[in-house]
Amino acid sequence: MLDSLVSLLESWGVNSAADQVEFLTNPGTLPFAVWETLYAPLAATILAYVIGLPLGILLVTGEAGGIHPLPKWLMGFLNLAINLLRSVPFLILMVMVFPLSRLILGTSVGTTATIIPLTVAAAPFVARLVECSLREMDRGVIEAAQSMGCSTWQIVTKVMLPECRPSLINSATNASITILSYGAMAGAIGGDGLGAMALMRGYGRHQIVVMYAAVIILVILVQIIQSIGTALSVKSDRRIN
Repeated sequence: MLDSLVSLLESWGVNSAADQVEFLTNPGTLPFAVWETLYAPLAATILAYVIGLPLGILLVTGEAGGIHPLPKWLMGFLNLAINLLRSVPFLILMVMVFPLSRLILGTSVGTTATIIPLTVAAAPFVARLVECSLREMDRGVIEAAQSMGCSTWQIVTKVMLPECRPSLINSATNASITILSYGAMAGAIGGDGLGAMALMRGYGRHQIVVMYAAVIILVILVQIIQSIGTALSVKSDRRIN
C-alpha cells in the first residue's frame, strides 16, 4: 500500500520534502485541486440559496390561493424564467454567462470565475427544490396559523420553514452535490479543480492514475456531503426525535 502511494506521488513529481510542500500548496497539485473543487461550489451554493430560497418561497406563497397571492403576470414571469434557466445545459449556460463573469470579476477563466455561472445555473434549481419542500407541508397547519392572526412573514419564518426543515436539508444536500458536479464539469471550459485535473492531466496527458484519483476523490466528497446532510435531516425531524 505504501509503495503504491509512493509510486503515485512520484508520478506527480513528488520526490523530496520540498516537493511535498509544493505538492500540498501550489496550484495545479491534487490537494489544491480539491480545495478549488470545494471552494467554488460552496460559494455558489451559498449565493444560489440567497437567490433561490426567497424565489422558492414566493412560488408557494404567491400563487393563487397562497397565503399572500401575487399578480398572475408576475408569477407567470417567475415560473417562465426559472424554467428557461433550468432547461439550458450547464456547459452552454456557462459559456453564455462568461461575459457576466468578466463584467463582475474581470475574468472568465479560473475557479473564481466559475462561481457566477454556477450560481446562475443553481439558483433556479434551488428555487424548485425549496418549492417542492414547502408544498409537502400540511395545509391545515398554515390555516391554523392564519386563524390565529399570524402575518405572512410569521407564517413563513415561524411555521413553514421550521416544519419543512428536514426536507429543506435534504434539498440542500442534493443541491450541493449537483453544484459540485457542475463545478467538476466546468473544468472542460476554463474552470479549475479536480474536473480540470482529470480532463487535462488525466485524460489529455494520458495520466490514468491522476484521472482515477480525481474521480475517486469526487466520489468521496459526494459521500461525505450526503452523509452529513442525511444526519442533519434525521436530527431535525420532529417525527423521529
